Amino acid sequence: MPNSTEIKGNWNEFKGKLKQKFAELTDDDLLYEEGKEDELWGKIQQKTGKTEKEIKSLFE
Repeated sequence: MPNSTEIKGNWNEFKGKLKQKFAELTDDDLLYEEGKEDELWGKIQQKTGKTEKEIKSLFE
């Protein structure tokens, strides 16, 4: 499972994969802001109905 540092470093790639996997996610949902990672994961979880662990495991 990718950790926060790996996700931050590859965010554009990860964001593209999330949008392919979950069509309901918008660019606004996936806006990365330094220090607001928990809020970002909360938005993704709310839209997809998946846990952070489930989402991250899709990209191992």
